[in-house]
Amino acid sequence: MSLNITPELLKQAQEGEVNQEAFIESIRQSLPYAFGIVEDLAKRLAQGEAEWVEHSVPPPTEQDRAQLLRMIGGDAIRGAVERYFGIKLAFQNCHKTAIFRPEALESPAYQDFISIRSQILNQTPELIDC
Repeated sequence: MSLNITPELLKQAQEGEVNQEAFIESIRQSLPYAFGIVEDLAKRLAQGEAEWVEHSVPPPTEQDRAQLLRMIGGDAIRGAVERYFGIKLAFQNCHKTAIFRPEALESPAYQDFISIRSQILNQTPELIDC
């Protein structure tokens, strides 16, 4: 699944400087399910005092799952989304997505979420081929 890149955005990239807002809009339009998940998490995080929030509902379709994997798996996409929302994305399995406040990256909660132990504990037979 690729991003839908406008001719203007492609021209910017060819010339060297890319407008971050235009890139975010491309992500928003190309990966609406994934962007919506992160946007919702960012709103929830902003409303509370928690250092992190998560979304663990399986995507309704394989296309939605692919969007989530594309956002999380692409360094430039993930980084742009993290900067836009001022958060750190973390991911487990096929869909368990969490966001953390940047100042919480040394916290026990973040370290636990990204640990090998947590990854192993979050494995289930139905997720083997997700």
